[in-house]
Amino acid sequence: MMPDVKRRDVGAPDVAVGMREAAGARPDLAKPLVRQVPRRMRHILSLDDLEKAARRHLPRPIFGYVSGAAEDNLSRADNRQVFSEYRFITRVLRNVSARSQATDLLGRTYAMPFGIAPMGISALIAYRGDLVLARAARQLGIPMIMSGSSLIRLEEVFEANPDMWFQAYLPGEPDKIAALVDRVAKAGVETLVLTVDTAVLANRENNIRSGFSTPLKPSPRLAWDGLLRLDWTINTFLRTLWRHGMPHFENSYATRGAPIMSGAVMRDFGRKDHLDWGHLGQIRRQWKGRLIVKGILHPEDARLAREAGADGIILSNHGGRQLDGAVSPLRTLPAAVEAARGIPVMMDCGIRRGTDVLKAMALGAAFVFVGRPFVYAAALAGEQGVLHAANLLGAEVMRDLGLLGVSSPSEIAEDLLVRLDASSRNQGVPVSIP
Repeated sequence: MMPDVKRRDVGAPDVAVGMREAAGARPDLAKPLVRQVPRRMRHILSLDDLEKAARRHLPRPIFGYVSGAAEDNLSRADNRQVFSEYRFITRVLRNVSARSQATDLLGRTYAMPFGIAPMGISALIAYRGDLVLARAARQLGIPMIMSGSSLIRLEEVFEANPDMWFQAYLPGEPDKIAALVDRVAKAGVETLVLTVDTAVLANRENNIRSGFSTPLKPSPRLAWDGLLRLDWTINTFLRTLWRHGMPHFENSYATRGAPIMSGAVMRDFGRKDHLDWGHLGQIRRQWKGRLIVKGILHPEDARLAREAGADGIILSNHGGRQLDGAVSPLRTLPAAVEAARGIPVMMDCGIRRGTDVLKAMALGAAFVFVGRPFVYAAALAGEQGVLHAANLLGAEVMRDLGLLGVSSPSEIAEDLLVRLDASSRNQGVPVSIP
């Protein structure tokens, strides 16, 4: 069932203009513009609006899985809080008419300075979710990282978007590592992302409270939630079962994993506490493409990743879903950039506004990734929903560049940013102004 489509309301954010400007003077980056917005999305004016709408659309256990984090949600809260601790110093009387948000990364030029972060079980949240995200990313000209805990074969997603990155959760077992790396290479993927912050399973008691479990278990509560959210139940869950059968974890290893409702699922997530720097060296020797290490926070680990041959790193606390109390990656970003000594340092976690993107880049990020909002958009309105969400964020970035007085993300430096003093953040007093 395709979502109803309605022409963009007069007065709605002019995302088409923002996207038209995204390519700047680079015609090769121009992408087809979305001139129509799905009816369900016409009141979505920012990425934060997506969470509110998704709460009404998704069953409570599914929404709880996506929105929740670990224990007391301290890290998830810090991922947002940290952005409010910085303010811009704008420049004026600068000609910014030719501004462009095109961004160079790892030998490629992307249309915008943000991409789609990996999100597990996306195909249970949105119908064929990984394919939806991959196709939207290809049309937008931005990178999409496919999760290793996905329910669609990576080969199928690669056909939809040959520029996709693949993120792997690997155990500390050399034979299984070699087999999966070989499979990813044979599929044609050029960028492998190794996630390293999942040595043990986190205490996600919020999942239990919302009714979500791994494996997913049928229950009266789950059935009742499904009845309350018939759109999702019919057009995502039952449609998936009818056309594709019971979802399996397709990419945990070189072979097909367990069904999502099987008790054997936990077996596929084991032995990650054996993974160490030696295994990263094994991967680097075997993998001939670009290798990214994701889940780093400590600057010393950024140095070690560079010395092990990583082509880039992604600072991340896993959206607050692993160690509760781990700092936001923005807090360690400048030190990590210094330790990485030339390889690009990217980051995710908590980015919801164009100003968040630019604050991260001012502190040294080469690129950023956004997760939850895009899977919410996919659940609400499929590919058109993701395009709309990305267009909103892209339009904000373009507008913010102009208001900041710069013409591209590459011109943003730390001297355009101040950090508020801890004792005066409520009053908005900066530490100092150059």
